[in-house]
Amino acid sequence: MKKVGILMGSDSDLPVVEKAINTLKEYGVPYEVHVYSAHRTPEQAKEFSANAAARGFGAIIAAAGKAAHLAGAIAANTTLPVIGIPIKSSNLDGVDALLSTVQMPSGIPVATVAIDGAVNAALLSIQILAVSDEELAAKLLEARRKASEKVLAKNAEIEARYNTL
Repeated sequence: MKKVGILMGSDSDLPVVEKAINTLKEYGVPYEVHVYSAHRTPEQAKEFSANAAARGFGAIIAAAGKAAHLAGAIAANTTLPVIGIPIKSSNLDGVDALLSTVQMPSGIPVATVAIDGAVNAALLSIQILAVSDEELAAKLLEARRKASEKVLAKNAEIEARYNTL
């Protein structure tokens, strides 16, 4: 199975990124986690992304706040799918990071999830890997089935409580 690379621009992003790590663990997807900054460690970020495919990665998650150039810097140096997580900062509540992550020029795509959307970033990377992994695809279907059951059980409770006519 291919691995998922998880990069964050600062260790202060770890509380959000841990949600992606835990989701990947839940699905049994191998991963590596690193702190690389697009601005403070550009050579290390470039080296990681340029060699990621050869090292067995199938997707990369890049989390960053404020200027949030990490996902774009990674995407510029690989053809692997890159998923950006804009991290909420104290300044503009993550809108700055969202815009920095989502506004990529043509030719260098970055899939972007919601501000602090680490679980969806992990799930999207799992979906990408599941295209060529039937076992992983089955795990995704089972998780969706269980989620549907939970919603329908809550619906039944609400209907029983309020639909008295």
